[in-house]
Amino acid sequence: MLIEFFFTLKRYKVPVTLKELLDLIEALEKRVIFASLDDFYMISRVILVKDESHFDKFDRAFADYFEGVESIDLNLDKIPKDWLEKRFERHFTDEERKKIKQLGGLEELMKTLRERLAEQEKRHQGGNKWIGTGGTSPFGAYGEHPGGMRIGQHESRNRSAAKVWDKREFRNLDADVELGTRNIKMALRKLRQFARTGAASELDLDNTIKATAENAGFLDLKMRPERHNAIKVLLFFDIGGSMDDHILACEELFSAAHSEFKHLEYYYFHNCIYEQVWRDNERRHNDTIDVWEIIRTFPKDYKIIFVGDATMGPYEITYPGGSVEHWNKEAGGVWMQRLLEHFEHSIWLNPQPKTYWPYYQSIGLMDQIMAGEMYEMTLDGLSNGIKALL
Repeated sequence: MLIEFFFTLKRYKVPVTLKELLDLIEALEKRVIFASLDDFYMISRVILVKDESHFDKFDRAFADYFEGVESIDLNLDKIPKDWLEKRFERHFTDEERKKIKQLGGLEELMKTLRERLAEQEKRHQGGNKWIGTGGTSPFGAYGEHPGGMRIGQHESRNRSAAKVWDKREFRNLDADVELGTRNIKMALRKLRQFARTGAASELDLDNTIKATAENAGFLDLKMRPERHNAIKVLLFFDIGGSMDDHILACEELFSAAHSEFKHLEYYYFHNCIYEQVWRDNERRHNDTIDVWEIIRTFPKDYKIIFVGDATMGPYEITYPGGSVEHWNKEAGGVWMQRLLEHFEHSIWLNPQPKTYWPYYQSIGLMDQIMAGEMYEMTLDGLSNGIKALL
């Protein structure tokens, strides 16, 4: 049974290994769970899936394998929100409840739901057939049915639903979707190297127990510095022009990085790095920082992340005077090379969809300068970029 389940996961591109399969078999042999499909779902996901970005693939593989349990791929986004909106709550008498009939098992329930999704065109309330609210239909929310499917309801009321089908919590973690702050944090957590520095402000439980035992049972508290991510990051954000279309994505990246890294510095530039960058966009013309100063200030172990769409005139990268804002004595590509030669690990995150990259000569030039370390700003691209920084 589990061998076929294993191959189903492989078919859905969930990166499971034989070692994890053996761990699952061992857990079942030791009766960690028993005779519960819900428990099996939870323990198999915990053991077999090591990255949240694969949760949705696992869900679909699980649904495919255990046919009749979740054998259709429901996209709740296609169900208008007002269909499931709670506008009133009907209270049923015992006599009314006895008249409500079940559809005859999960397979029949799933089959009927598929038909309803194909046929229904508007909101229904208080009915006995369509997806809706407050009625006796087997599909919907805030109604009454002895074996229906609860969809879109915040919590259980009668605990009678044969299946609860809510929007998948991790669907937006699939590798090719746009990033949100939470998704970025999940990817950035791979760039971790913990160290204990600073004042001793955290209880060291193991050493406290040891010291107390050695002190004849008299409490001897031991403290230690708090663990922090020791990775040091320099962020360079392209701002203005075509990057105005990507402000939200950049804000989300900055927010996530700021919470993940203790050692984080950031600077702004426009289109390409030149001799100066800045920290405050409102004072960018009279309060700038020399790139040479950055090279002298920060050691080479800082990880560099450039964020920009690299969409500009190619002369801005390759020629002196190519900047659209000032006369640059040296080409932008020269300044990029100086940064890349000083810092050991650097990547470029591009919010422009990768399918558009071949249409911009400047993107190809910048990708060449980065030695191919340019990544699309999706979860998959960010994850691959993080690996390049390690």
